[in-house]
Amino acid sequence: MPIDLKSLVATRLGENYSLHEQHLNSTLVRVQRIIGFDQVYARAQGAWLYDLDERPYLDFLSGYSVFNIGRNHPAVQQAIRDVLSLDLPNMVQMDCSLLSGLLAEALLKRFPAHLDSVFFCNSGAESVEGALKFARAATDRSALLSLKGSFHGLTHGALSVMGDDHFRAGFGPLLEGAERIPFEDITALAARLARRDVAALVIEPVQGKGVRFPRGDFYREAQRLCREHGTLLIADEVQTGLGRTGRWWGFEHWDLEPDIVTVAKSLSGGYVPCAAIVMRRDIMQRTFSRLDRCVVHSSTFGRNNLAMACGLATLEVIEDENLVARARDTGEQLLARLGELRKRHSLIKEVRGLGLMIAIEFHEPRELAARMGWKLLHSVEPELFAQMLVTALFKQHRILTQIAGHAMDVIKILPPLIIGEREIDHFVRSLDAVLSDCGRFPGPIWDLGANFFKHSLRRAPAAVANAAR
Repeated sequence: MPIDLKSLVATRLGENYSLHEQHLNSTLVRVQRIIGFDQVYARAQGAWLYDLDERPYLDFLSGYSVFNIGRNHPAVQQAIRDVLSLDLPNMVQMDCSLLSGLLAEALLKRFPAHLDSVFFCNSGAESVEGALKFARAATDRSALLSLKGSFHGLTHGALSVMGDDHFRAGFGPLLEGAERIPFEDITALAARLARRDVAALVIEPVQGKGVRFPRGDFYREAQRLCREHGTLLIADEVQTGLGRTGRWWGFEHWDLEPDIVTVAKSLSGGYVPCAAIVMRRDIMQRTFSRLDRCVVHSSTFGRNNLAMACGLATLEVIEDENLVARARDTGEQLLARLGELRKRHSLIKEVRGLGLMIAIEFHEPRELAARMGWKLLHSVEPELFAQMLVTALFKQHRILTQIAGHAMDVIKILPPLIIGEREIDHFVRSLDAVLSDCGRFPGPIWDLGANFFKHSLRRAPAAVANAAR
């Protein structure tokens, strides 16, 4: 008998966290319980999640930008039904499938003409891994450069060009020849490239950790230096691509012409893992340089029919619903509303972003009561204050957001590109209420901070012991 999935879900929904505690990452379960995120969701639609009691939660995280077109989009659902009904041969491997050719064709139409070749894989990290290999093969060089503060994935090669030491700790030695340059330090970059042994410089147009991007000509000057010294420029568009920043691709904000671009996350509309490495034809051919090297780099599930069908449908949805321009306009509206909020709350240091990739950064407030709470939390860990706000938004207003990185006083929001006035108003009003509550110390919101404070103190002895080994 085939599995009755509907009955299985209906009877066991609610066991989510106990199952994960027993069989998956129990530490993650503990963290979710501490920060109050141990919610069970029963369904999702568009920009909203719904719990077992049908209460709505505004999703301003989008699965880390996986759901640019919103959750459970009917056009992608229909594409899945259609491709399954066709009974197509799938992953024959020793063939050239139609759907992967069609998706490559459709994807390249959204890129500048000099980028004319595609390699499909499964995830953002895998696309970065492949891009590094293609760059080394194309240049016959081994050194790799990235920028401090960047995030490129958690597999071995991607982690090697990671600019955040928190994720790198404990996993060395990593890939030889990978170095990081301070963000916007063009002098340091020029000096390193001048040695002419660097295969590629990898950048996120907007850094996911902290939502940082240059205000001046750093990227354009970096591209000029790369060309001067024979180094390829890789644009990691895993999070910034497909309309997130108000352009199809984040690199367009600086009129860049990258040699390789990585694409993932929202490419399949959130259904099936799907990623792509887009590059110049000559770069690809330096890897697949002889007949006996035609599969020297490959990915078993990379061109599977489900992923390709989802990708084709997602690109059509982005076009048909004008989501790139919508992200630009809605992002400007949201930034303006948050800018007004900044005038009323001394806690807000800066609001920055492009399109619907936005950061709200905080600093020590002027008001005495709020300053006392601020100092207390920062005496333990810098990110506790931002986590307190994220938890308050979730517990009190049912809004899902995230802190932007470790040791940061930053909340990051990544709403689906389909949001409108209703969602913007709900978020701004809720953040306004939470920040107003911060002015009352002690008070309910600071009780959350006290709970985080308690758990941080509990883990301090273990941290000291680990450091002594």
